[in-house]
Amino acid sequence: MPDSVGPNAARILFVDDETSILKSLRRVTRPLNSECVFVESGAEALALLEASPFDVIVSDMRMPEMDGAVLLSQVAKRYPETMRLVLSGYSEDELIMSAINEGRIWGYIHKPWDDNLLLVTLQQALAAQQMMVERALLRHTVERFTREHKSGFCRFVGASAAMQTVYNQIERVAPSNASVFITGPSGTGKELAAEALHQLSSRQQGPLVPLNCAAIPSELMESEIFGHVKGAFSGAVANREGAAGQASGGTLFLDELGEMDISLQAKLLRFIQTGTYQKVGGSKLETADIRFVCATNRNPLQAIAEGLLREDLYYRLNVVSINMPLLAERDNDASQLANYFLQLFAKREEKELVGFTQDAEKVIDTYGWPGNVRQLENCVHSVVVMCSGPLITVEDLKTALHLTDTDIAAFQSRPVLSSSLELESPLEPAVLVGSGAALPSSSEQLKPLSVVERDYIEKAIERCQGNVVKAATCLEVSPSTLYRKMQNWEAKV
Repeated sequence: MPDSVGPNAARILFVDDETSILKSLRRVTRPLNSECVFVESGAEALALLEASPFDVIVSDMRMPEMDGAVLLSQVAKRYPETMRLVLSGYSEDELIMSAINEGRIWGYIHKPWDDNLLLVTLQQALAAQQMMVERALLRHTVERFTREHKSGFCRFVGASAAMQTVYNQIERVAPSNASVFITGPSGTGKELAAEALHQLSSRQQGPLVPLNCAAIPSELMESEIFGHVKGAFSGAVANREGAAGQASGGTLFLDELGEMDISLQAKLLRFIQTGTYQKVGGSKLETADIRFVCATNRNPLQAIAEGLLREDLYYRLNVVSINMPLLAERDNDASQLANYFLQLFAKREEKELVGFTQDAEKVIDTYGWPGNVRQLENCVHSVVVMCSGPLITVEDLKTALHLTDTDIAAFQSRPVLSSSLELESPLEPAVLVGSGAALPSSSEQLKPLSVVERDYIEKAIERCQGNVVKAATCLEVSPSTLYRKMQNWEAKV
């Protein structure tokens, strides 16, 4: 062993039953910046390996009790990351080659050896072992990234940073019984989020009952939620179980909650707080064990300000909030979704379509999609029906989206949003709170910190081309933090 070996030095284990051989090896390996250990039997070697790892093991072939072939076979099975070499005589070459081919050993050192050649061989073995370790670490990193960075989730399709946030939020909250409030414009996948929350919860064996509050007349909504008894109103010819009773033991998804009549919201709040309700026309208290998931395409704070949503109901249901991003905020998820819908509808319509041209995908990724995923789905369905294939072109999209040649040229010239963690260009130092040069010369000209913060956030969103999730990443805050601040700003207008 050298006089001074670094804490991260490689470790080499030498095994030979002849003391003179070990003494020679000790002398030859002294120049190596490695921790070299010398033992006289296979049993000692295995005991040391069990206690702590070695990078390389070099073993004699012919030893009593346990020969080198047996020892290195054991090492190969139990410690595959350790590089295995043998000290051999020329008469053993055929045996050595067989062991190399079977993967039991990496290489060999002939007896008698050349000192320089022995050192070179050991250094090559250490380099190969380091490369093997780095490859293993890279493989594990890729596997972990693949697990964490999902290209799809439940029935969702998309691998953008914005959707990774949504996937992770759903995974964290799903196992609990906490109520969840999902916000986002129409067509962003709020119902899919509710399905995922249910599927990943302990209630997955129970029912998921969706109720669209915007699709049911207000005079029938109470009956839809709580049910009714026979004769409760004209047309009530039999007792009927409402969504509350149907969802007991499972999840009740109230979509477009902001469309529910404000007077009925009070009864819903009481049901959530007590777990009891009465059917329309009934006097008996019913009970139901329900997990509530709600959604709205409105700004909840604005709906409260306009008297469309009870504030106490909102805060009772908003234990955990999930905001569904616009399709335009999802990097190049649009083309991934388009290809998914293409395969789905091509099979359904029995069409031989294989994909989109490169120019068509560019248009898909840069088009604004004001109707979000639902608009994209309908667009692809239309194209599948009308296209003769096998590739969908820009002309096909132009017809389906009612675009002009000028529109197409504009979309093709736009950069595709990426998930880069850097802003397109640096923010001006004038908006940085901590910049002495940015401060006005007079204290009267100083802005409140809340105003400076809003200016800075809005500037970041502008620099990220309106992508709130990307701006949040650059500012190292949660996207929900920015959405919450933006909602508060809108509510104060």
